[in-house]
Amino acid sequence: MKVFISGNIAESGLKLLEENNISITKWTEPRQITADELIATCQDFDALVSVGPNKIDAAFLNACSHLKVIGLHSVGFDNVDVAEAKKLNIPIGNTPGVLSGATADTAFLLMLAVSRKAFYLHKKIIKGDWQNYEPTPELGIELNGKTLGVFGMGKIGLEMAKKCIGAYQMQVIYHNRNRNTEAEKEIGARYVSYGELLAQSDVLSVHTALTPETKDKFDLQSFKQMKSNAIFINTARGGIHNEVDLIKALEEKIIWGAGLDVTNPEPMQADNPLLSMESVAVLPHIGSATEETRSAMANLVAKNVIAGLKGEALPHQV
Repeated sequence: MKVFISGNIAESGLKLLEENNISITKWTEPRQITADELIATCQDFDALVSVGPNKIDAAFLNACSHLKVIGLHSVGFDNVDVAEAKKLNIPIGNTPGVLSGATADTAFLLMLAVSRKAFYLHKKIIKGDWQNYEPTPELGIELNGKTLGVFGMGKIGLEMAKKCIGAYQMQVIYHNRNRNTEAEKEIGARYVSYGELLAQSDVLSVHTALTPETKDKFDLQSFKQMKSNAIFINTARGGIHNEVDLIKALEEKIIWGAGLDVTNPEPMQADNPLLSMESVAVLPHIGSATEETRSAMANLVAKNVIAGLKGEALPHQV
């Protein structure tokens, strides 16, 4: 059996595939493989490990309907036409659970960095603009006792909430399509409507999938319902916020700050005004980028592919 991997994954996952007598071919060019290249390449393989934002759409799936399994090196699957894959009987596996802690760490990092204008002030040092002490310019805001709002109280949202409670004794509210009674019992999170989430959150952290329902969910109308001293955090998918509206909300001081590990579009252009704002912190989509997490993700991908090639149920099928 042969598998094509459209990018680099941790060695532990490759070793697991090799131990199961699966032949591996990797995309090695320093760019993302194109849609046409991916279709052409996959003709000679039994399975695909999709690394990055490859479109696993109806066109790809029908052109590669011979594939026995597709393993996603991600928990998100907004780039996959799941209905078409099911129709063609191609199982799709993802990597849930193992990246919750690392991604929540990134959200927490962004929250803290934004609250103290850390990225902006660091850039001032690099520019040689470290002035004499002044007690009032460029002040941050404190987080202790504030209200954390979680949009999408799943595993990552719950981990973020636990960190905020432990570090800053924050009150936690959340909005989901369905209530998370386990989170309510475990950490005392309070379910609220979307409007209440916007109005009551001092920090609003996004941890939901990108779907037609959530696309551009956080637009100017939403930002106008938030507190003027609120911080918006997104470590989920860039398409969940409208970036033009976010820029406007920050420029007009409708909200106080924003921390982004995901942008719309990605990659972000170097002249994006968000990168020069005082109370904004942007990272290049590194939510799960730790050695431990990426190794665990690679292992899950390998296990999904091995199961699919054996005709068995995938450990984690979307």
